[in-house]
Amino acid sequence: MKSDQAPTVLVVEDEMVLRMRSLDIVEDAGFNAVEAVNADEALSILESRSDISLLFSDIQMPGTMDGLKLAQAVHLRWPSIKIILVSGQVKPTDEDKPADSRFFGKPIDVKEMIEELRNMVGAGALKVVPETAIPLAVETLGRAGATVRSAAQDSLTAENDSLRLLLEQASIDGKVLLAQAGIDAKEREAADTLQKLILEELHHRIKNTLATVSAIASQSLRTAPSIEHGQQAIEGRLVALGRAHDLLMQARWANASLAQTVRSATEPYDSKGAGRFSIEGPDIGITSGAVIALAMTFNELGTNTTKFGALSVSSGRVQISWKIDDANQRLQMTWAESGGPRVEEPTRRSFGSRMIGSLGHQLSGQVQLAYKPDGFVYSLDVPLSSLTAKGANQQKGAAQ
Repeated sequence: MKSDQAPTVLVVEDEMVLRMRSLDIVEDAGFNAVEAVNADEALSILESRSDISLLFSDIQMPGTMDGLKLAQAVHLRWPSIKIILVSGQVKPTDEDKPADSRFFGKPIDVKEMIEELRNMVGAGALKVVPETAIPLAVETLGRAGATVRSAAQDSLTAENDSLRLLLEQASIDGKVLLAQAGIDAKEREAADTLQKLILEELHHRIKNTLATVSAIASQSLRTAPSIEHGQQAIEGRLVALGRAHDLLMQARWANASLAQTVRSATEPYDSKGAGRFSIEGPDIGITSGAVIALAMTFNELGTNTTKFGALSVSSGRVQISWKIDDANQRLQMTWAESGGPRVEEPTRRSFGSRMIGSLGHQLSGQVQLAYKPDGFVYSLDVPLSSLTAKGANQQKGAAQ
């Protein structure tokens, strides 16, 4: 366990899974970790406590300032706080960064990051997790972990090389298509500029996705009781991520349907359309970040209920409902299980539970997990502004 006397690191990252992975890296280095999803929240934390030794921040974030501006503000106001910046797209110059700060590209090399954290802040706790607290996977992962991590890293490197070739080819193909379309030189210059922006955004999105995949793999293996369980968890989470991206592609990466997001995420757990889910609530358009977070959350809930909860028996049912509090501009959603085996609260908090709980923080809302004897209940209370883009929070009609 970490010592309460260990230094504290503030992690600032808007992507939920990547933030959770960063928190684990900090804790594995032997330090206490606190989290924020944007610069405003980070500054609020810094103003309220005096034990922060290091700022560990992503550069690209929504809000009033990005990670670079946050780092500069922190350096000016709290010069004793060390700073590490990370990004999958931006590589800041020495002039952009505060003095003595460090930069890492995504995906993060875990060993290198842990070493740098310890160099900048101190040794931390000598022993992070006691042997008795490690799951049964220790022996198996000890033999196979290095091979799995090496294979995963090789796979990510190959994917990134393939991505680079794909983008280069896309640039070539784009020029050929422009010529075939008869676009003149002046128009082609504007089209080339637009194409460059699109390819840069595509590169950024895919690198972020690769970093997310890496985090999902690492987290799933970290808490799995065996390699087989870890592989199943990884597959399920990647399928859920892929289904979320399918929805976003259909919506052209703009506002997707909340009702469609819920139905798509629960469909794999409603075997042969048995109608074991009841889904009811007003439909609204939600942002890409909300689609991914909700899809991943419902995947965890669906996996848990088919293994241990209501859908593990033929009589079990799940009711998903939500409503909008117009007066307070909030959405309240509930996943309630019934007809299943007696529920008991788990003795340890898994990665899935942490992901579910982190959703509320991601969307500036609150999450409650109630392990009632007659059925597990998940509740989400979140401001509409965190789910919808500006002007996109009008109801489309009731979900059938």
